Amino acid sequence: MVMDLSVELIHATVQLEQPLGDGTRTVGTGFLISETAPDGQPRTVLVTANHVFQKMPSANARIGYRISNADGSWSYSPQPLKIRDPKGAPLWTQHPSRDVAAIAITAPPEFARAAIPADYLAADDTFSKFQVGAGDEMMALGFPRGLAANQAGFPILRSGRVASFPVAPAKIFPTFLLDFSVFPGNSGGPVFMTDNSRRRAGAGGEAKFIAGLLTQQVELNNERLEIGIVTHAKYIRETLALVSDPAAPVTMAAGERTTGAKAASAEEAVAKN
Repeated sequence: MVMDLSVELIHATVQLEQPLGDGTRTVGTGFLISETAPDGQPRTVLVTANHVFQKMPSANARIGYRISNADGSWSYSPQPLKIRDPKGAPLWTQHPSRDVAAIAITAPPEFARAAIPADYLAADDTFSKFQVGAGDEMMALGFPRGLAANQAGFPILRSGRVASFPVAPAKIFPTFLLDFSVFPGNSGGPVFMTDNSRRRAGAGGEAKFIAGLLTQQVELNNERLEIGIVTHAKYIRETLALVSDPAAPVTMAAGERTTGAKAASAEEAVAKN
């Protein structure tokens, strides 16, 4: 059976939130990756932008699980997610040079099954293999302003085109620009390519992979430019390795800064509807 990455990632993408006690909440997006733990057992890991967790001051966040009902409907069922220990120290793992976080979780069985295999994360040579470049279309999932696609809590799927050049290698260009509207709540969502209509010349297969995760939006003089900043999947892979081994090697990418870059998630509080 051919995997429809768009549908599979919709099922694997969840809303992350933490009520602030004043009628507002901070909101971000995360997605589930399946991998093998050092003991050989399967493991589910939640991936998001590091600042999503950093902006949540309390020990428990909420993760937006969805339940499939017998009549074909879905129910939204957010559950507690412990992100800090009793002393307030983070329980998640962050990449030392990029805005990426990961935390191993115990997910309901249906969500553990929905997690995307880690092999779908773009590797060092993926962009060159599929000749990904400026103008190529990518898809993005998230919860802009905390808004879901429906009452069941599914993420909103949108698309944009790669808006920068060059986009690889990730060690030199750790982020790239995507031309689409970004809002608080989008941060941490997966950005992916699923080219089912054609093969790229010499690629030897379909371009179907997670390119990275959305981490920031671009503003200039307090004006939103409708451009998102995507961190390469290479740094997601490295963060997953750090979950297993804090001494795992990582790429200390250049600390480039995009003028007007602003976190696109829990940086702002989102009022409850």
